[in-house]
Amino acid sequence: MAYKIIVSQCTGCSACEFECPNAAISMKGDTFIIDPKKCTECEGIFDHAQCDTVCPVPKTCVPA
Repeated sequence: MAYKIIVSQCTGCSACEFECPNAAISMKGDTFIIDPKKCTECEGIFDHAQCDTVCPVPKTCVPA
């Protein structure tokens, strides 16, 4: 499983990009996307997905 970013809610703040321990988040157009092949939901590293933890807009980074 992986997380995804709800594009219509993403503000493009880039907070998630720098917090991702797997470098799974990158800019595409005016928003960020999560590469499902790289996303591990931060399992074994953090108790909760860091993209969701740092995102200023609730429910923008969600399980896919």
